[in-house]
Amino acid sequence: MSVSTRRRGAIAAAAAVAFAGTLIVAPSASARPLENFTFTEHEAFTDLNFCDVGLSVEVDLTREVHVLFNSRKPGTAPYWKGNYTVDATYTTENGMVREHIRGVEKDLRITDNGDGTMTILVLSTGNATVYDESGKAIARNPGQVRFEVLIDYGDDITDPSDDEFLEFLGQVKGSTGRSDDFCEAALPILE
Repeated sequence: MSVSTRRRGAIAAAAAVAFAGTLIVAPSASARPLENFTFTEHEAFTDLNFCDVGLSVEVDLTREVHVLFNSRKPGTAPYWKGNYTVDATYTTENGMVREHIRGVEKDLRITDNGDGTMTILVLSTGNATVYDESGKAIARNPGQVRFEVLIDYGDDITDPSDDEFLEFLGQVKGSTGRSDDFCEAALPILE
C-alpha cells in the first residue's frame, strides 16, 4: 500500500493522525468504489520533546482506519472518506495517560480550479478523550472542523494516483465542540 500524496497532506494539516493512503486505479464504468478496505497500524516511539516542554515520553499507539474512495459522477474527481479509531498511551516513570480518538474525515466538496488544481473542502469530525491511570476522563475534544486543501491533480482529475498536495488553505469552520487542552491535562500526570 502506498501513501496517497493527496491524503497525506490533507490529514497532516488537519489532525496529526497519519492515515495511510491507497494505491488508486482510474475509475471504471461501474459504481463500485475505487478503494474500500480497512487496515490497522501499530507504532511505538519516544517523544523527546513532549508538548514542547522537553519531557521524554514513551508513546504506544494503534490506528484502525476504514477507507472508502469513490467517484460520485463519471469524469469528476473521486471523493475520499476515512473512519478511524486511535488508541494511544503516553508513559513516563511518573505516570501514564491514555487517549482514545474516534472520527471521520471526508471530502465535502471538490472544486476544479481550471488550472490543473482542485480545492477540496474537508470535514473532520469525531471525539477524543484523555484518561488518567484510573480510567477517569480528564480531557475531551468532541466536535468538528472544516478546512480546505489545494491539490495538483496532474493530467486527469479522475485519476488520483498522481495527485500532489500543494497547500493547506486553512480552516473554513473552527471547532464546534468542547476543546480541552491535551497537554494541560496530561502534563501534571506525566511530569
